[in-house]
Amino acid sequence: MHIVIDSLEDMEKLASSLAAQAQANDVYLLKGDLGAGKTTFSQFFGKALGVTRTINSPTFNIIKSYQGRLPFHHMDCYRLEESEEDLGFDDYFYNEGVTLIEWPQMIEEFLPESYMTIEINRTSDLSREVILTATGKRYETILEVLS
Repeated sequence: MHIVIDSLEDMEKLASSLAAQAQANDVYLLKGDLGAGKTTFSQFFGKALGVTRTINSPTFNIIKSYQGRLPFHHMDCYRLEESEEDLGFDDYFYNEGVTLIEWPQMIEEFLPESYMTIEINRTSDLSREVILTATGKRYETILEVLS
C-alpha cells in the first residue's frame, strides 16, 4: 500500500490508524534514510497507544520501553554491527507488547516470521511517500482494514 504524506498531521493519522489496530506481539519494521521520519512516526504511534512519556530515538540505548494500552518497545538498531549477536530480541517480540524497529536490516536474522514493514521515503521537506508491506496474515488483515 502506497500513501502520500503531506504534513505532520497526515503522518500522525497514519500512525494512529496503525496503533488502533495494534495487538500484543505485533512487530513493525521502520525503514528509511536518516531524517525520513522514522522517529516522528514512532512518537505518533506511541502517543496513539497512550504512552505519556516523551518518546525519543533510542539510538544509544538500542531499546526503550514505554507503557501505554500495550507495552511499547522502540528499537533503533542503527549502531549495531551486522547482527553479531542476539541481544534477547525475542523477549520483546513475544512479550505481549508492540515493537517498532528502526534500521531492522541490522538484525534481520533475529526478526519474527511475520511483521509489517513501513518504508518512509522523503519526497520534499514536508512530503513523504510511505509504503506499507505485510508479511503474514495478521498484517495483511491490517492493510485490508486501512484500505
